[in-house]
Amino acid sequence: MVEQGKKIWRDGEILDREAGDRTSLLTHTLHYGVGAFEGIRAYQRADGKTYIFRLQEHITRLFDSCKLVKLEPRVSLQQVCDGCSALLAAEGMKDGYLRPVIMYGPGAMGVLPADNTVETFVVAWSWGAYLGSEGLEKGIRCKISPFCRHHISVAFAKGKITGQYVNSVMAKQDAKLSGFDEALMCDVNGFVCEGTGENVFVIKNGRITTPPLGASILAGITRDTVMVLAREEGIPLVEANLTRDELYLADEVFLTGTAAEVTPVREVDHRPIGAGARGELTRRLQQRYFDVVKGSDDSHPEWLSLVE
Repeated sequence: MVEQGKKIWRDGEILDREAGDRTSLLTHTLHYGVGAFEGIRAYQRADGKTYIFRLQEHITRLFDSCKLVKLEPRVSLQQVCDGCSALLAAEGMKDGYLRPVIMYGPGAMGVLPADNTVETFVVAWSWGAYLGSEGLEKGIRCKISPFCRHHISVAFAKGKITGQYVNSVMAKQDAKLSGFDEALMCDVNGFVCEGTGENVFVIKNGRITTPPLGASILAGITRDTVMVLAREEGIPLVEANLTRDELYLADEVFLTGTAAEVTPVREVDHRPIGAGARGELTRRLQQRYFDVVKGSDDSHPEWLSLVE
């Protein structure tokens, strides 16, 4: 259950949630799925101050997603960045999860949004470990999903488009009903792409492999973060297509995402990964990641936006 804050940001204003988050049942995005969203975390770091992690990159991707579907916000990229910070400050949240959403409002009700207004919201809530605090330490159990990632000629893999997440919802439901924590999705050619909302990394013989940006994956910001940190740690890393059997034979597997952070995978399709527990390289990268986002590692100040 999400414990949403008491306020929202809507098209440049901070409003009380009770008054500001009302939308029409004829909202075009509700019916046809053309909207864009982001997920962003803010952490209270060791200095006691709250910082939003890689805010500029997230909002840039939000506007890129809008560009893909010809959605034109009435507010600027900088206004949304400022709105995220202002909302956290107004809520008094030390740690929080931000969800900016840009969508078509009411108007034309055919497939073509001819005269619909474009509305931009930011909401915030407190959110712990997305895949469970125990999963962060011990690892999670995953299933290869029967639902495929969208083909690159069918949808925009690099966009966080609202309607495109239906197959992620189906894959997640299927995994949970089958007794697993998360689903891993392949493309239509059988190559492993990502989880329902996470990028995937495989470690074999001390080398990390992750699917390339040309695959049907989201260009994850946490993915990029971990790749930078891995190189700084001197861990070899390549981008290449992954097969199902490479997953089964891996020494370590982990998932990354704003919500999932860095989550180890201990089992795939009833097969233990490595020793069936969080591996050492995963632990190192996980520790480095948390040191940067909420510890005292100041090696990447460009990734941190102070909430004042």
